[in-house]
Amino acid sequence: MLEDVVRFTFNVDGDDFSSAGAASVQVKKHLRQMGFSPEIIRRVAIAMYEGEINMVIHADGGVATVEVTDDSIVMILADKGPGIPDVELAMKEGYSTAKDNIRSLGFGAGMGLPNMKKYSDSLKIETEVGKGTTIIMTVNV
Repeated sequence: MLEDVVRFTFNVDGDDFSSAGAASVQVKKHLRQMGFSPEIIRRVAIAMYEGEINMVIHADGGVATVEVTDDSIVMILADKGPGIPDVELAMKEGYSTAKDNIRSLGFGAGMGLPNMKKYSDSLKIETEVGKGTTIIMTVNV
């Protein structure tokens, strides 16, 4: 039993695809050490990874914070990127604004936000064009 919220914070480097996913790997390790089930860990890791990749592709990085309690794992991904002009469109599988050079690396298939929704129990997107985006995902334990 956790008595308080356990919080992890990571800087996501927007210039480095090779380090994208580092935060999700660390979160996975921490959750395993804390005794969470493999299914919960898998869902958190996938949702977190998709969010990190989006931050690298679209927003030049940002900050990822993970808050762990006995009841939930909340991932807060905040960036100062261009914002999402049409969230409904961005949520459609296959829709992507990734540039060709990103696609040539195997990223930008338009599954990031749909997968973030699929693997979390709740997804909230706060975005303002020209200011940035904050995505809050919760996985219930």
